[in-house]
Amino acid sequence: MSFTLATWNINSIRLREVLVCKLLQEEAPDVLCLQECKSPVEKIPLEAFQALGYSHMVARGQKGYNGVAILSKLPLEDAGGADYASLDHARHVAARLANGVTIHNFYVPAGGDIPDREKNIKFGQKLDYLTEMRDAFHAESPKRSILVGDLNIAPREDDVWDHKKLLKVVSHTPIEVEHFGATQDAGKWVDITRQDIPDGQLYSWWSYRSPGWEDADKGRRLDHIWATSDIANAGHGSRVLREARGWEKPSDHAPVFATFDL
Repeated sequence: MSFTLATWNINSIRLREVLVCKLLQEEAPDVLCLQECKSPVEKIPLEAFQALGYSHMVARGQKGYNGVAILSKLPLEDAGGADYASLDHARHVAARLANGVTIHNFYVPAGGDIPDREKNIKFGQKLDYLTEMRDAFHAESPKRSILVGDLNIAPREDDVWDHKKLLKVVSHTPIEVEHFGATQDAGKWVDITRQDIPDGQLYSWWSYRSPGWEDADKGRRLDHIWATSDIANAGHGSRVLREARGWEKPSDHAPVFATFDL
């Protein structure tokens, strides 16, 4: 069984319903994981996606904030969701495919603007969220699983436009990168994108505050696709659909793709 999966922080699934449909029509991934849906589950425009062949969905939502959804052409079984750091936020949902592969869709907290948990409660929440993810993977080692989403951390020097300038900027600080690595190691997760594209600058997010985003190219790789080590060799074909950042009224994130032969 071969399937292509995409992950995309859509920044409001109802506001950008047209863009989701455009992606589904033009790129046709078998599974699309969305973050920051900003919608209760019952108000997600599922009918429009069903008309394009995406008849299956598992989701967790809330009004105006957060929210994660998995749309699929393939049958899905709801595999639950966790409230890490006890934030009462819709930031995680899991679904199981018929072949037994579990897909985890995450929206890790952004962490605010100040990288100091004493001065910024949101930064502390982000670190706590990652710590609880790490502990969960230590407690129950994931198998035959894929983890995707807006993890809000660009871990490598070539995952940001300027490593030195961003060392004190939330998403690339050493303490975040350390927590990110510990979470990845706890589940023996393999970064599929960098397995396929091991070298060079690679971004999936460009700030709305940065005019001329494409020319300046001041991006960060905040969106990730991981797989457990037992299936990582099945992953290939990774890419970032940069042009989606230039669509009309876009999300500030671009979709990230990978294909798995399982």
